[in-house]
Amino acid sequence: MQSLIPHTPQFMAENIKMQTKVDKMLFLCPKCMGELAEQDGRAVCKQGHSYDRCRAGYYNLLLSNKSSVHGDNKAMVAARRDFLGRDFYRPLADAIADALLTRALPLPRVLDAGAGEGYYTDIVERALRARDGSSRVSAFDISKDAVREAAKKNPNVSFAVAGSYAMPIASGSVDALINIFSPLALSETQRVLRSGGLFVMAIPDTDHLFELKSAIYDTPYKNTVSDTTLDGFSLVSDRELKYNMPLERDALLSLFAMTPYAYRTSPENAARVYALPRLDTTAHFRVLVYEKC
Repeated sequence: MQSLIPHTPQFMAENIKMQTKVDKMLFLCPKCMGELAEQDGRAVCKQGHSYDRCRAGYYNLLLSNKSSVHGDNKAMVAARRDFLGRDFYRPLADAIADALLTRALPLPRVLDAGAGEGYYTDIVERALRARDGSSRVSAFDISKDAVREAAKKNPNVSFAVAGSYAMPIASGSVDALINIFSPLALSETQRVLRSGGLFVMAIPDTDHLFELKSAIYDTPYKNTVSDTTLDGFSLVSDRELKYNMPLERDALLSLFAMTPYAYRTSPENAARVYALPRLDTTAHFRVLVYEKC
């Protein structure tokens, strides 16, 4: 029998054909952690728990009071959509996609944990689909408003409302997990990743948005970068991105509105930002790639 070499067109075509037949929904029932199957616009487990597919194309798997507001609200989501849609953070999105394209085998099961309004998820999925001819990307966020926006961007991604500290995901079922400025639920990240799986994390570096902070505060501070060692993981790549962002007023106000500064800053200090006609500020990121031991 002829052997197939990974990353050759023949291997990729055969792998895609096989995965199309056997692939299942990555998300599990949050009540019993049973497998979910799509059925007549719902996700249903063998125990009979059922979750409607929302009009925008996602499932709400968050077990909590439906009247509660979790994560980013509509105003913050709108600000993120506006700012990120201008592609000021495109170099970061491309670096994350490049990390997966470089290190992940064809058709990896990728999970974006804390995907927000889906800007990075969309770019990652499109890059993987361009390489492999198909993709298996899932994403969740705790904000229903954010997931609703994300699901509109890319119908090829499976989206859900869920939380990072109780991921409705089977242990060892994920080939690559990405986390971009989201809280790090390390034990859950370890649990859902397979042995040897990739963990790609983006964090702000020391000078990120320093000029914006200088406009807000009398004594701005630089970011502190903690020890990047993670228990159970080996660091295989550490990439720094640093560049200037010339922001006109509209982009500046969207950036401000999507950051924690918008609701942690006094009205007097916020007024300093609103008075600016434009601002040049620094984008400074670290893209860390780990392998699960």
